[in-house]
Amino acid sequence: MNVLIVGCGRVGSQLALLLSQEGHNVTIIDKDQEAFNRLGATFNGIVAHGNGFDEKLLKELKIDKQDAFVSVTSGDNTNLMASQIAKKIFNVPRVIARVYDPKRADIYRRLGLDIISGTVLVAAMIRDKIIENRFTGYLVETGELGVIEIIVDESLNGKMVKDLNVPDEFMAVVVERKKKVIIPQPDLSLELSDKVMGVVRTSSLKKIKDIFRL
Repeated sequence: MNVLIVGCGRVGSQLALLLSQEGHNVTIIDKDQEAFNRLGATFNGIVAHGNGFDEKLLKELKIDKQDAFVSVTSGDNTNLMASQIAKKIFNVPRVIARVYDPKRADIYRRLGLDIISGTVLVAAMIRDKIIENRFTGYLVETGELGVIEIIVDESLNGKMVKDLNVPDEFMAVVVERKKKVIIPQPDLSLELSDKVMGVVRTSSLKKIKDIFRL
């Protein structure tokens, strides 16, 4: 897969390294030459000094051959501008932009861009840890799904994972047992103090929390 990344900060550099290690063809752009030092000596992709919305540079980097374009600089305007150019002008199949401002994220999501707004996700996680001491409403990027954490008590002890599922509303996907993470089969029997992580529709969050007395 050919991937072009704009922004060689902490997120961009880690993404570039992960994709490169998996065997993908990675090109990364940054306006700060020193930013590429984050990639280390093992990175075998292409680095380019410049702006991610420079059409001439993008053409030189064969943007028309890219399968995905990701803009993860520290500036919303840069990310949105670069993503719009990649999507509207060069028709890159998959375009993803990182946006810090949640209000702006909603606007550009409606315009058809894939938006990652870590501000909302991190805030939701911290809120849950402060108020509930567990993850009870971690919003996923679509805004339609969430994750809740259920601690197995006497009422759930001995039940099977499939017994927790509510069709089209909640599904248990991970069980943590004695610090071991299990991706469970439906017939896995739950034990006291197991932690179950499940995916829930945000529209059903209150209902599911009531069912499991969260």
